[in-house]
Amino acid sequence: MSSQHSSPRRVGAEEPSLVHAVAPGPELLETAAGTLRMLAEPTRLHLLWQLAQGPKSVTELTAAASVPRTVVSQHLAKLRLGGLVDTRKDGRHVIYSLRDGHLIRLIQETINHADHRITGEPVHG
Repeated sequence: MSSQHSSPRRVGAEEPSLVHAVAPGPELLETAAGTLRMLAEPTRLHLLWQLAQGPKSVTELTAAASVPRTVVSQHLAKLRLGGLVDTRKDGRHVIYSLRDGHLIRLIQETINHADHRITGEPVHG
C-alpha cells in the first residue's frame, strides 16, 4: 500500500471505490499530470471520448476522428503505453477500450466543462 493513501484499501473488496481519500504526494501528482498530458492533445482526447462511449476498432475510431489511420494508430499506441486503454482481439480486429471508470468520467467532465465555457451554459455548483 502506498503511503499517499490516508485510508487503507480493502484487499479483495467486492466493489472498488469511486472515490477514496488520498494525500497528493509527488508520485501521485506526477502520475495524475501524466494522465492530463495524454488528454491534452485534441486527437487523443477525441479518441478517448469515442472510447468513453464504448469499445471500438481502429477502423471505427479512424472514421470518427476523420484523420488518417496511421495517425490514429500512433495515438492509440501512446495511450496503450500510457496505460489508459486496453486491447483485445476480435478475429482480425483489435478492439480498444478505456481502462477504468475514473478515466471515463474525467473525459466526460473535461468535454462538458469545455462545452460550458464555449456555450456560456451556467456552471454547476
